[in-house]
Amino acid sequence: MSDLFAPEGGWRVRILDLSGGAEDNVVEEIGGFPTIMQANAFARAYVRDSVERCRSPGMSPNEVLESWFAYGEDALVLDADEQGWRSSNELADFAARPAPEDERDWRAFDPRK
Repeated sequence: MSDLFAPEGGWRVRILDLSGGAEDNVVEEIGGFPTIMQANAFARAYVRDSVERCRSPGMSPNEVLESWFAYGEDALVLDADEQGWRSSNELADFAARPAPEDERDWRAFDPRK
């Protein structure tokens, strides 16, 4: 798959509630991303922001991960196969290193704006 072969309506990102508060854990699906790069950037920034919202001062990286898995939100790019960003590839780094604001700005990539 490539950006030349984006699904009809653009790429879609599914937001998952890890706390189990939503049916099938799906909070929403956001469509209309014109490129896989934009969909991946949105998903990454969304999860980065979610990790930071689960972080409290003094937490260890393991405690941050435990909090995120209990209360956070994950994001995945639908139908992207190996081209789609995966939170599992960066979670350890996210938990170990607090994010600057620009890494959390998922709204900058949101096609709904």
